[in-house]
Amino acid sequence: MKDLSKTFNVRVTPHAKQNKVVESDGVLRVYTTVAPENGRANSAVIELLADYFDVPKSRIKILKGLAVRDKVVAVI
Repeated sequence: MKDLSKTFNVRVTPHAKQNKVVESDGVLRVYTTVAPENGRANSAVIELLADYFDVPKSRIKILKGLAVRDKVVAVI
């Protein structure tokens, strides 16, 4: 299990070729195949980060940036 109870800057790329999470320069880059419509991309981001941190989805919260690519996410 990785270090928990922290906030992370996340850059989201929707419409990617594959789902993945990459850490670079202190920013988590989340690539999702889902379109950013009706919050579906945010749900996909939460699922991908839950898998990445090996925690339940309920422990991932988007604090800022629900409608933009740059987000602040908390793992609680």
